[in-house]
Amino acid sequence: MDKLRSMEIFVAVVDSGSFTAASEAFNISPVMVGKHVRDLEERLGARLLTRTTRRQSLTEIGRQYVERCRQILADIAVAESGAEAMRVSPRGLLSISAPVSFGSQLMAPAIADYLARYPEVSVDLNLNDRVVDVVDEGIDIAVRIGILNDSTLVARPLKSYRMLICASSDYLARAGTPRTPEDLARHQCLDFMHWNKQVRWKLAGTGGHADVPASRFRSNNGQALRMAALRGYGIVMQAEILLGEDVRAGRLIPLLEEFVPEPRPMHLVYPRDRQPTRKLSTFIDFMLERFGSNPIDAE
Repeated sequence: MDKLRSMEIFVAVVDSGSFTAASEAFNISPVMVGKHVRDLEERLGARLLTRTTRRQSLTEIGRQYVERCRQILADIAVAESGAEAMRVSPRGLLSISAPVSFGSQLMAPAIADYLARYPEVSVDLNLNDRVVDVVDEGIDIAVRIGILNDSTLVARPLKSYRMLICASSDYLARAGTPRTPEDLARHQCLDFMHWNKQVRWKLAGTGGHADVPASRFRSNNGQALRMAALRGYGIVMQAEILLGEDVRAGRLIPLLEEFVPEPRPMHLVYPRDRQPTRKLSTFIDFMLERFGSNPIDAE
């Protein structure tokens, strides 16, 4: 028999004072009520009730057990009501993973707007350029850039992710302006450490990779490469969302625009769940509203 159901029936017997009253409350027979109580007694190896033809009373173990049953049933009711509340209205902690540049430049201010809209939700935003395992690491939802390999996750497309190739006017005055990808062989190009061999300085229209020498300055952070480029150290290739404001302000000069890599796809990914919580479904809707479909134009 279902243990929790038996606990509920046992508490009803004690509170109502009879098997008959408990049977009416649960729409079962008094005989079935007795079976539920006996099943609990057999599990415990002890009597819970002493019964005579005229009355019944709790044993010492029965008095202790009925109070524990009440507490357990109350805890379950609270847990169920809390879960129901999370399905009905957005609340609770939302764990999010995103790439560093997109997460810091665009997603963080967007999350501030989301939190203002839903005051009962809290967010943990983990910025990391590695691909996180959303299931193993307990992440509710993640942003991924590039081709997706994990078909077990739900994927919702966002705006594509564009790149820029830039350098400061000081650097170009000193080292010259590259006109073709082949010219990069004579320049100091800043390398992103998370690029693999298939991605590193793979420019459009070249049929392969540009012949770029090993950089004297590499970093796993696009912001660090941006700062080096602003100081006139070399040529940087990073996301438009990171470099776009510098280009518009004239601090960085766009280069090789016809050879910039093709925009990469970007998606929201999250585990499959037949009943996603309201905090998750509202965040998905918010992100699609804010970042859905067309290539990102930095604002």
